[in-house]
Amino acid sequence: MSRPQDHPPRPAAGAPGIGRRRFLGYVLAAPTLATAAELGATAPAAADGIPSAEITELVDLNDVMTLAARPTANLIKVVVHTDGTVSFSLPRAEVGQGITTSTAMLIAEELDVPLDKVRVTLSDARPELLFNQLTGGSNTTVSTYTPIRVAAAVARGRLLDAAAIELGALVTDLTLKAGVVTDLVGRTIGIGDLAEKAASVEARQVSVELKERADFKVIGTPQNRVDALAAVTGRKKFAMDLAVPDALPTMVCRPPTLNGKVGSVSNLDAVRAMHGVTDIAVISTGVAVRAQTFGQCIDAVRALQVSWRPGSAEGKSDETVREELRKAELPLGLPALTPSVEATFTFHFRGNSALETNCAIADVRSDRAEIWAGLKSPIVAQQTIAAELGLPQGAVTVHVTESGGSFGRKLFFDAAREAAETSKKMGKPVKLMWHRADDARQGRVHPMATSRVRATHLGGSVLSYRQRHTSVATDLGHGLGEILTSLAAKLPVGDIGFSETFFQLSQSMPYDFGLYSRELSETDKGFNTGSMRNVYSPDVTCARELIVDRLAAKTGKDPLRFRRDALRGDRAKAVLDKVAEVGRWGRAMPEGTAQGVAFHSEYHSVSAVLVEIDCRPETVNRTVRDGVAGPRVTKAVLAVDVGLAVNPRGLEAQMMGCLMDGIAQTLTSSLHLRDGHFLEASWDNYFYTRQWNTPPELEIIVMPTTTGEPGGAGELGVASSMAAVACAYGRATGTMPTSFPINHGTLSFTPKPTVPPVPASPTDGLDHVR
Repeated sequence: MSRPQDHPPRPAAGAPGIGRRRFLGYVLAAPTLATAAELGATAPAAADGIPSAEITELVDLNDVMTLAARPTANLIKVVVHTDGTVSFSLPRAEVGQGITTSTAMLIAEELDVPLDKVRVTLSDARPELLFNQLTGGSNTTVSTYTPIRVAAAVARGRLLDAAAIELGALVTDLTLKAGVVTDLVGRTIGIGDLAEKAASVEARQVSVELKERADFKVIGTPQNRVDALAAVTGRKKFAMDLAVPDALPTMVCRPPTLNGKVGSVSNLDAVRAMHGVTDIAVISTGVAVRAQTFGQCIDAVRALQVSWRPGSAEGKSDETVREELRKAELPLGLPALTPSVEATFTFHFRGNSALETNCAIADVRSDRAEIWAGLKSPIVAQQTIAAELGLPQGAVTVHVTESGGSFGRKLFFDAAREAAETSKKMGKPVKLMWHRADDARQGRVHPMATSRVRATHLGGSVLSYRQRHTSVATDLGHGLGEILTSLAAKLPVGDIGFSETFFQLSQSMPYDFGLYSRELSETDKGFNTGSMRNVYSPDVTCARELIVDRLAAKTGKDPLRFRRDALRGDRAKAVLDKVAEVGRWGRAMPEGTAQGVAFHSEYHSVSAVLVEIDCRPETVNRTVRDGVAGPRVTKAVLAVDVGLAVNPRGLEAQMMGCLMDGIAQTLTSSLHLRDGHFLEASWDNYFYTRQWNTPPELEIIVMPTTTGEPGGAGELGVASSMAAVACAYGRATGTMPTSFPINHGTLSFTPKPTVPPVPASPTDGLDHVR
């Protein structure tokens, strides 16, 4: 399915890469060997205003996050233990994307130890790390690639020095392989036996050289996930699996409209007397119920009789929000004097639920608090919760647990805040979990948006391209705000707003389209929004690529050839050529079916996607029980170049997920807003890509190493996948789609009541057995 490069060749002359550059690191004072990296921070040049050149060619959001993390690189360390294992506490969140595996690979490579001897755990909130403990922006591997390798290289050097003393040999006569040091006559000593001997009683600065890429044995080779066995055998520990003493199941009765508040509760005593219920408390987001089991919590939540005050989106619907967006659109400028293509695209609200619902454990006492949750911004969570509890930040311990998915959702810590507030009010530990209906109705959503585009052309050339993106406000107050604020003076964006800064640093224009401009306008802060996977890019890129198809048609060119002629850079053209070759671009297809192709670049990485779609009536109208059928993507080819893929197998899995996201956002996945609330109440009626819309033919191609260093990967394939499906749909039907998802107008389910907020648990499972 994938075509990864197992052993990357040496870089071509002049190609960027680590090479034999010398780095500084530290041997830390510790009972066994502990090492860390020291990296200087180089800031991007400042500029006045938004430069006419592409901003992301100077600095992008990923660069900013990497820059912010560097000053505290020496505070994360590699530790060698007497049993021959190596441990590393990763200040990032493992949410299923595989970063614990890629991190272990970096250590195994530079330290020359077996991969199964490396133990990667997740770090508790560490305020001293400042901006070095936020997971997002496809930044983890980029920002940790060199610091982790430097720390491991320092450890390797110390182990060889200690072995030289023990064996009475020269360091140059020793080899370290698979965790064992061997001298010229065959004598050996394991790193476990050297762990204490290589330790230092005081911190010492040392200089190291990293391996050349041609010598890699682990980095760049496909590896299975280090946590795969634990995951498939049920041994992996998520927040709800933890046995915290006296932390009983807890759920919240929530309002019928977004962010409504409790007015009064008429039957508190009756519900408190229900079987298994131990405590009830009114909190800022509803009424919390603690019981012996989650089933008893559900019964109690359903029984509560609450009078609710209005919320933040009272009376609003898809139609009213679309009108708000129309009024907030920025002008495109004077009418075009040359032939032009212009269109406005609408992107509806989308859910941001992960496989694991929001959950957290909290034990709040009068003088301290302890929190357990899957968190991608644990320092901000710690700061916020401490302030809300009235405790010093140091009195709040935040443990980061592994999470079952995120897609940006775990950047927010709503469940942890609720658990802390509930535990304080009840005076007892709680194990709080959201119901799936809570996630759909009151959780974080990808904001509804429009994108208006105008492109002018003449004589086969594009003279100008303008895009005005208008969105319901995206909540970015999860740590990225502090990073951008702290580095504002060093960024080449001038004095513009925070959201606009984020927008400019995360978007790019890969085509030579003459005079180019993009702007963001945001409106309406009444919704719970979040940085859903790829944030602005899927919508912005989808609109752009559809316009590119229109431009190709207007100028009489093949869509793929038009893109290739306009693309900048050999890497961009290479991924486009690869999907065209493997996907057999231009092959004859039946009426009602078509191919679509799209390109997207971000964070020093590039991707191209070719899909085939079936829009024939017999496919669109096929019967799917309790679901939306519609068009089906029958084939997909995705080529990705991330510079250097640390783990090609993990990258392949990431791109599969990106493709499924793209198909969903184009065809079926959306929330329907009516009278101030979303109609969806579970995944039963929120149609992420299902089996009936998954392409039977799928190929992921990991391109050979190009830049020598990793680029962003976690979100890269979403935008190109969404755009390719949209372009294929337009070519198959002969009509360019302008509203997404395409099936948003089809409501295939009967909405569940909002009072009580939690639907009754299903009892008809056997009715659906085939």
